[in-house]
Amino acid sequence: MSSKDAPPPLPEPLPLPVADSHTHLDMQSGTVEEALVKAAAVGVSTVVQVGCDIKGSQWAAETAAAHDNVHAAVALHPNEAPRIVLGDPDGWSRQGAREAGGDGALDDALGEIDRLAALPYVRAVGETGLDYFRTGPDGMAAQERSFRAHIEIAKRHGKALVIHDREAHADVLRVLDEEGAPERTVFHCYSGDADMARICAAKGYYMSFAGNMTFKNAQPLRDALAVAPLDLVLVETDAPFLTPAPYRGRPNAPYLIPVTVRAMAAVRGITEEELCEALAVNTARAFDY
Repeated sequence: MSSKDAPPPLPEPLPLPVADSHTHLDMQSGTVEEALVKAAAVGVSTVVQVGCDIKGSQWAAETAAAHDNVHAAVALHPNEAPRIVLGDPDGWSRQGAREAGGDGALDDALGEIDRLAALPYVRAVGETGLDYFRTGPDGMAAQERSFRAHIEIAKRHGKALVIHDREAHADVLRVLDEEGAPERTVFHCYSGDADMARICAAKGYYMSFAGNMTFKNAQPLRDALAVAPLDLVLVETDAPFLTPAPYRGRPNAPYLIPVTVRAMAAVRGITEEELCEALAVNTARAFDY
């Protein structure tokens, strides 16, 4: 195993327990139990397991049902909606190539998300939203239709909404305004600047910061973190992605949350204890557990 693939070492434990507000255990190596034990060893006592498609959402719900300290979020990722409607001949996603299913297939998939969202250990509907990074105009329509449906599902079941927003800030905020955001709305892997953080703060949206806030080029994220109200700030790994510096490029996992928490405390100019306490309370409030 090259050092690039080797898991980073366990960081120094946090002084108080916190939650990883967004992780993908199904994409990480090792078992769920191993991941939870390593996380608990450094003070990460709770994780929110996030589904991105039907299979992943079913798995998230089952995993949360089996573990007290795992909560589930279920959704069709914004990139999943165009794949269902328009097909995916190249099969670049981990599900491989597939046929176009049209709007009927999207409705069927949303029906299953709706069913899962009713389950008690499913705490959120997400990650949903808009992702313009690799989607053309035809895909954008499917994404927006899916996003609006997820907002409705979250509100009807009284669940939190977890937003994926990539290169689509204005449209994400517009759709939330048009539909009316659920009472608890979380911007996962917050990617806006300080101005957008002020807009989110005014609307009471939670902002969850990931390991990329430690990257050299991430000053806009640190500026956003500096102005976000402390009671709306969450932390996440988005593991196996977005591993914090100095381990960027190596596999991420919930046990690396302390690295990001320490970087966040430095940006805020507060103690680790103070930040951990806020993060634990905020995550429990955001996901209603």
